[in-house]
Amino acid sequence: MMDLDDIDRAILRHLSEDAGLSASALGKRVGLSQPAAWRRVQRLEDAGVLAGARLDLDLAALGFGVTVFLGVKLGTKGRVSLADFERAVSAIPEVQTVEHVLGLYDYRLRVTARDIADFERVLRRRIMTLPGVANVDANVMLSEERLPGPI
Repeated sequence: MMDLDDIDRAILRHLSEDAGLSASALGKRVGLSQPAAWRRVQRLEDAGVLAGARLDLDLAALGFGVTVFLGVKLGTKGRVSLADFERAVSAIPEVQTVEHVLGLYDYRLRVTARDIADFERVLRRRIMTLPGVANVDANVMLSEERLPGPI
């Protein structure tokens, strides 16, 4: 684990809000010159603290108005391998995230769809037919609030 000072934490906060900030803009926000900010970012990348930039798409603007979180319980009969399930579910374009979790369900999926009818199609034709699926619980997202991380 890398020791982070207050400037490193400030850099991480700003980059988590806008990963596309230039070193010059970042430096101005944290009180560093452009070269010093660039060196800090490089050090964070080299240490593995920054593992790439992420682009957040506005799914509603792209026509995907429904997000559903699914809890998926795999059956014990046949003992489908977790790798087989993960490979199959990851091939479904509407599935945005696949999380292997501990608890009532084996997996938590984030699924996007154009509308409820489109989600039902994805659920019936793609997700429920995956190897080993025994039980699925759905929660439709009503709103999402982005909170700052622990940095």
